[in-house]
Amino acid sequence: MKRRVAIGKIGTISASLLISDMLFSSCGHSNSLKGKTILLVSGWQDVNIGDIAHTPGLLNVFQTYMPEVKIILWKRSKSEEVGKLLKKNFPKVDILYGNVDKEKNVDNPEVMEALEKADVMVHGSGPMLVGADNLSFWMENTDKPFGVFGTTLQSPSEYHQHILKKSSFIYTRETISIEHLEKVGIKGEHIKFAPDATFFMDIRDDKKGDRFLEEAGLEDRKFICVIPRLRFTPYHQFNPNNNGWSEAKINEVETVNAAKKEIDHAKLREAMIAYVKETGNKVLVCPEMTYQVDIMDELLIDPLPDDIKPFVLKRGYWFPDEAASVYRKALAVLSFECHSPIIAAVNETPFFYLRQPEDTIKGHMYYDLGFDDWTFEIEQTEGSQITNRLKEIWTDFPGAQDFLKKNMGHVGDIYKESVEELRKLISLA
Repeated sequence: MKRRVAIGKIGTISASLLISDMLFSSCGHSNSLKGKTILLVSGWQDVNIGDIAHTPGLLNVFQTYMPEVKIILWKRSKSEEVGKLLKKNFPKVDILYGNVDKEKNVDNPEVMEALEKADVMVHGSGPMLVGADNLSFWMENTDKPFGVFGTTLQSPSEYHQHILKKSSFIYTRETISIEHLEKVGIKGEHIKFAPDATFFMDIRDDKKGDRFLEEAGLEDRKFICVIPRLRFTPYHQFNPNNNGWSEAKINEVETVNAAKKEIDHAKLREAMIAYVKETGNKVLVCPEMTYQVDIMDELLIDPLPDDIKPFVLKRGYWFPDEAASVYRKALAVLSFECHSPIIAAVNETPFFYLRQPEDTIKGHMYYDLGFDDWTFEIEQTEGSQITNRLKEIWTDFPGAQDFLKKNMGHVGDIYKESVEELRKLISLA
């Protein structure tokens, strides 16, 4: 299925056109984009609440600042439960699925129809150009503009460079990605920092979350959440065909994980123990990815002293709306994973990001947003440092919330500015 959409050529919009002296306000031009459509490609996998959260976050950005624009979501992964979650919270968004083959054809005719309707294509937040084939399909079949919103672009391949050089806008989710683009000759004022769209995810399931908290005996702001993580996600354990990894790659992943998992998590356990001993409150061990349910006991519960274990609870895999409701009631969220801290921040809960060096450059967005004091490079961090900083939160929670609110205010400003430039691009399409 392959034919070119009959439209006028737009090409890459110049920076001077995108950044004019007049900035539209999101509420003052409600008719300027009436009848316009965005095709958003997002939703890379459903075994990670962070990857799920990217999509509702960006949908909320668009619906907040461009409420008159129609959105079609081209979702990469297909999960009935996640589909229902998105439809429940974004009933006006059309959701379609479809794979792109090596010849840049699609297996769903609805995709071609969406291509004709859409005025611009946007690649959502993610660890790289996960939707590169989707963008290539767009480029193959239309001259209409496209771009990237809140994506890590670390050491882009030649294939990705080819796509990025033709993008009308590139919003990276951390400033280091901009440096990586400059190294391969991709630069310009159309390239800017816009953090991971999870920072704008506003969905919650308070009914389910409150029921869980009541059953678990967890009181408001009297418990912390902790999330484990191995240095490398063991995709070979749950993806088909060993995730396409060679035996050498699998051996490398398992060797590094085995060597580092106890060293890393002992530092988090130290903070857990101190919190329980000094406050008498509880700890909830929870997952961001499905595989973490199986490592909770080994790394964060079994090694604890016997007098601490009764204060520690755990739960199975969940979805970001319920996680958001639980994080909202926590005193703090301490996580080796990158997105649970963001979900906590959106819900006015202090967080610590315990950053492992193997977890790409995406964590630099925390420094970009001024959260240096709550970001811990785990190999340069002692457990006592995490504990002492956590004590600052439980002894001065209002102060921690003020710090969080101040920095989160910058996020909304960044999204608004980014969308205003996108509005101008769409209005010309």
